[in-house]
Amino acid sequence: MKNPYRTADVLRGVLIYSTGDTVASLVLGQYSVPRMLGIAFIGGSLYALEIPRYFRFIDGRTGRMKGSGGSLARTGLAMLYFNPLWIARHLLFIQVFSGNWGGVSWDLLRLGLCSFGVNVPVAFTANYLIQNRIPLKWRFMASAVFSSLMAVYYALSQTLF
Repeated sequence: MKNPYRTADVLRGVLIYSTGDTVASLVLGQYSVPRMLGIAFIGGSLYALEIPRYFRFIDGRTGRMKGSGGSLARTGLAMLYFNPLWIARHLLFIQVFSGNWGGVSWDLLRLGLCSFGVNVPVAFTANYLIQNRIPLKWRFMASAVFSSLMAVYYALSQTLF
């Protein structure tokens, strides 16, 4: 069986996700080494596996679609992946790696929903550009950079919402 990980995706996942979350944790005064290492691990393992595979799935499903219909389909499928549950799961990882077991609750789902709802215009635009203007080989990196910028927003969403 072919190895589903690409070394470049693993390295990008480790560096980009941990950098974005580190900035978010510093902004909030919540920096911790276990959190940084945990997010680096998730970025280089889970995210480096599932996100590029899902982007290949999107291309496989929409490769023959042309014009605005294809562009919107690719964007919509990306939005389906980066949904409130994905955000809640990311917030869960932050709580676990921060050692904040009291923050692990069903309220993370509410936070994910609020975060998603408020950022739909930004996320739609970013996902449109990533899915329709960036070559497949570079989409994980582009998505990771966008996600690392959004990490600050996700971390702040716990304060905002």
